[in-house]
Amino acid sequence: MLALALLVAMPVSAQVAPPLQQRVETVLAEAGPGVRYGLVVTDEAGREIVAINPDGRFIPASNTKMFTTAVAFHTMTGLDQPDVTGGTVVRLDGKDVILEGAGDARLSSAADCKVDCLAVLADAVAARTKRIRDVIGDDTLFPDQRWSQGMSWNNIPSRSGTGISALTLDDNELALTITPGADGAEPKVEGYPYFTIDNRIMTVTEGKTDIGYDRDPNGMTLRLTGTIKAGAAPEVVRVGIDDPAHYAAWRFRTLLEARGVRVKGKVTVRRRATAPADDPANRGNPPVRAQRVTGLAQLTPPPLGEDLTHINKVSQNLHAELLLRRVGLVRGTGSTQDGLAAVRAMLTLAGVPRTAYDFSDGSGMSTYNRVAPRGMTTFLRWIAAQPWGEAYRATLPIGGVDGTLNRRFRGTVLEGRIFAKTGTLNATNGLSGYMTAKSGKRLIFSAYANDVPEGVSATKWMDAVLVLIAEAN
Repeated sequence: MLALALLVAMPVSAQVAPPLQQRVETVLAEAGPGVRYGLVVTDEAGREIVAINPDGRFIPASNTKMFTTAVAFHTMTGLDQPDVTGGTVVRLDGKDVILEGAGDARLSSAADCKVDCLAVLADAVAARTKRIRDVIGDDTLFPDQRWSQGMSWNNIPSRSGTGISALTLDDNELALTITPGADGAEPKVEGYPYFTIDNRIMTVTEGKTDIGYDRDPNGMTLRLTGTIKAGAAPEVVRVGIDDPAHYAAWRFRTLLEARGVRVKGKVTVRRRATAPADDPANRGNPPVRAQRVTGLAQLTPPPLGEDLTHINKVSQNLHAELLLRRVGLVRGTGSTQDGLAAVRAMLTLAGVPRTAYDFSDGSGMSTYNRVAPRGMTTFLRWIAAQPWGEAYRATLPIGGVDGTLNRRFRGTVLEGRIFAKTGTLNATNGLSGYMTAKSGKRLIFSAYANDVPEGVSATKWMDAVLVLIAEAN
């Protein structure tokens, strides 16, 4: 009785707080019914501090990019050197011009381009000849797998779901500038005339700017809908391209003609159909790839390591998919399956259970992907022990500082102290990486929220429990 009396008499601040796991579960419960959470937090030795549904399988969204960039660190060399194998080539084949892709994600036709510029290749052709027949986009380095299994079809017209090709230009995006007109009139639409524009936007004095767009898969008519406020600044809309090799060849033709080269023929594409041998499960020894033909000119992109940082910091889908295919070239045909086979081999080496993951792409756009939080923390702990572990961590967004975390964790104990990859798909959120606790201890974590009801912000509660854990350690 005396002990009970003393406990009751103690001030609230002196009473024993609930265990950390219980406090975390209480905070997550505030999100309300429906959300399915998974969370594992460990110390550097792998001792678990918090574990909620640790072996449950979750859609990871763009957390998938962590595996894609890590397998590049693991299997590729010279990431800090100019990308001598990834440069686009132009060559002459009789009267035709061949623009041959090498998996470069950064080729640009922008007017202010300084490095990796399509204009350099156009200059090379113009210096050699003023008459050509066809302009051919060659993307045969990779099999024709423009979209991954499990990607939602409605993402295809957007810049998040653009087609994948060994011949890529301008991020496979077409930028359109929309300038409001008079009240009730159509706005002005400017940009490269690659698509046929069906402009259904109306300029309004009342209401707000709300522009939408749609296009059938592989269609060439782009429907613009919605409203734009009269007197407002022009809006820039970026839409995805389904046939990147064709777009690159089409754009190359315009650059050639601007340099006085007469193009008498048409714009065409050479592709490589997907074959059984593109899946390593269907073949024995790795195939022997044909050597690329020496061209009239070849570009040298910046170091591929810079693109790994770009992929993780801003969550660039197209670049991640191209990186996975380039990993697949190391021992295969450059197929999605070859790249994923390399990921599986890496995870086996890292000691991640096979039941902890399944992947269908390299970017996280596929709803077929699955990851278990405990498997992810095992993987991140393995990365930290690699010679390239610190370089990998530097590619991740930093809380309150940059990338997709630039607005999260500001004003908390984790501002500038959490290095993690975000992930967002419909009803899905993820965040995994490394954080430094209040005590200075480095922690490894993986957090997922699936089945998130409309109108609920799961990231709010995920961030709150990570701050809680950091303050308690």
